[in-house]
Amino acid sequence: MRFFLKIWSLFLFCFFCAVISSAQNTLISGSAPGAEGKDLRITTPDDRLTFTEKLLGQVEIDGMGNFSISLKLEKTTDATLSVHFHTAEIFLEPGINYILDIGVMDYDDVTESDPFLQAQNLRVNILKPFPCGLNEQIGRFDSIYNAFLLDNFNALYRDRKKNRIDSLQATLNREFGDIDNPFFIHYSTYKLASLEQASLYYNAAQIARKYLTDKPVLYDNPEYMDFFNNYFLKYIAVTSIPLHKIDFRPLFKKPEPEKVLMKTLATDTILQNDRLRELVLLKGLMEWYSMAGFEPAEILSVLKTLQQTSVYSENKVIAANLVKFLTRLKPGGEAPEFTLQDRDQKEISLHSMRGKPVLLCFWTTWCDECLIEMDFMIPLYEKYKDKLRFLSISADKYFSKMLLFINMKKDYTWDFAHIGDRMETLVDYDVRSYPLFVLIDSEGKIFRYPAGSPGRDLEAEIQQIIKE
Repeated sequence: MRFFLKIWSLFLFCFFCAVISSAQNTLISGSAPGAEGKDLRITTPDDRLTFTEKLLGQVEIDGMGNFSISLKLEKTTDATLSVHFHTAEIFLEPGINYILDIGVMDYDDVTESDPFLQAQNLRVNILKPFPCGLNEQIGRFDSIYNAFLLDNFNALYRDRKKNRIDSLQATLNREFGDIDNPFFIHYSTYKLASLEQASLYYNAAQIARKYLTDKPVLYDNPEYMDFFNNYFLKYIAVTSIPLHKIDFRPLFKKPEPEKVLMKTLATDTILQNDRLRELVLLKGLMEWYSMAGFEPAEILSVLKTLQQTSVYSENKVIAANLVKFLTRLKPGGEAPEFTLQDRDQKEISLHSMRGKPVLLCFWTTWCDECLIEMDFMIPLYEKYKDKLRFLSISADKYFSKMLLFINMKKDYTWDFAHIGDRMETLVDYDVRSYPLFVLIDSEGKIFRYPAGSPGRDLEAEIQQIIKE
């Protein structure tokens, strides 16, 4: 069992290494035929409760289809490569050079449709490091693990044959027992922990003692956080024996409610670790936000306090992201920022429009309803142009197509912009269909999402935002 004997001795080593490590250059280069002139984005989750996206780097693929970008990484990172809406997952280690071959894809498919529906997986071949790199190791581990689940699903979940997991562990010991990469060991450990939990190999208390109590919180390991999210799903309200009987609602009205909540959670013996307990509280706040009987404003107040006062930097980030996540595209929440090219190919940003309310319209030339509603916007623009900024954002594939269309429409005299390679703007505003109208107040906060259409009730909403 040498593979499993290594596991816990590595936890403290990894924890202290994370504290003292400094950023190292990680070079990512390669080719992406067909993506010439397009942006390659590299992102990672800023946290694994909200999965808020954090941009690590972005580079334009040159005219020969080649790219090269250097990132400063302090730790092994689960990253996403994306070109438009097409993505692939990759694990990046500090100080390692990666050479990638991204399979040929027709990024300029002339078919006009919702880019969410067109998204495909990028086919990425890692030429270096290979064959002993972390990605190859995890890929091989996942292949064995997934094949085991496919062959043993009924035996595990219906017949509860726990010995099948012992057999899997023996196989993994033989295959991966010599690997000493801490990230890989934690990844494989918590993938097995999730299997043990789901198959009832151990009871909940035994699982907690083995994988949670007095163990480091591995915020950046996807399998640890997947295990955490499953184990603590509705934990406070349902699963925990000492906690689910407590009415937490009155605690929000006490002085310093975050401290009262933390003290109350400490009555659960599993939650004696302060860092873990605060993370469980954050997950609980996220769940309470939409539950009847809880006041969203009170929950947001506790989150904002934790964002400022938590002694754990990772929990501060999660608290801040939760505030944004829970208020995202809701009245009073911050409208997602963007910078795009206008009809004159000059930059136009949401921030530059501060001082007046803004009406956004996401549209395309191939959307018949968009074109009908755009004509209804003409009188609204003439009537309210001194009090409201109008910006129509085209999601057409080509700037030239948008420009040709609006140049033919001499009455379209308000601001227009093209989405270009800034597909993240469509994600930020969750544009699933066209047209989509959004009203933003003069301070850059969401007033109405989605807003009404020009042909129906939008004018009443415009009058309302102007009065406020």
